[in-house]
Amino acid sequence: SKLTSLGHLEMTWRSRVRFHPLLVRILHKSRLRYYGKPEKKMDMPYQAYFEVADGSGMMSMVLWNSLCPEWYHSMKVGTVLLLDKYTIKTSYPFKTHPTPGDSQMKRFATIEISLNVRDPPTEISIIPEEMVKPEWGLPEVKYRFITRSELDDLPNNHSCDVIGLVTFVGRAERARKREHSEDFWLYRWAHAIDGTSDQPFILELFATSQPDVFEHIHPMTYLVCTQMRVIQDLTENPSRTVYLTTSNESQIFITGWHKGQPYTKDAKVKNFIQWTKSQSEADQIKKTVIGGYYPFPRPPDSFLKY
Repeated sequence: SKLTSLGHLEMTWRSRVRFHPLLVRILHKSRLRYYGKPEKKMDMPYQAYFEVADGSGMMSMVLWNSLCPEWYHSMKVGTVLLLDKYTIKTSYPFKTHPTPGDSQMKRFATIEISLNVRDPPTEISIIPEEMVKPEWGLPEVKYRFITRSELDDLPNNHSCDVIGLVTFVGRAERARKREHSEDFWLYRWAHAIDGTSDQPFILELFATSQPDVFEHIHPMTYLVCTQMRVIQDLTENPSRTVYLTTSNESQIFITGWHKGQPYTKDAKVKNFIQWTKSQSEADQIKKTVIGGYYPFPRPPDSFLKY
């Protein structure tokens, strides 16, 4: 059928009501958002953002309400979609934006694709990877993997992807989203090593929309975390420690979930796998820890400094 491109949509969307089908690849995926309120009677108040791209550039796509439980888990990073009967809206100004792996990619930030269950009912098709043709010109998923030896030189809030062997995982903890709020964030601390430094990655992992992965992080698993943000303690603390925290678009993968993921082709991921093959499992197991209370960042060693 006759297809359109994201670039063409941006130029012509105001003058059209009906749009031609789109063929896009998912490059980023946000966590699922629940926006229900007691006074509003909505069946499925869910929403999820994706960043999708074709040969012309990248645009946000929003999955609404009952389409979320139906499609959210099938729409993975790297999935190719054929979309028809979607709507175009001006972008929501306050949403978060992931850092693209390809810095040259054009971003269409003024509008977003809206997928709804009615008015009109969007038609979504997933194209199997083996049927995707090179002449479609869809971009590959690109990553920004860093090694532990590179981390200390990165600026605060820098976006990156990491892979490591888990040596410590703490218990799940809760933090209030806002003071006096009934809502909590669920998170846990983890350490992962990659052989490039004596220091581990210190990871603050908030529960994303992947409970099956979040609950099964354990020592000796290969952990991949994407779209992590660097937190540099910017005070003059001589014992400052750099750590990484999840963002709204972070995805987490553990052993058993890596097969078929686009990052398996990345050079730094391949280097890490080579390093793990040179390690003795028995030696590494002796150094692993699980559970317990992990105060971080560490408080100063005297009350005066506190």
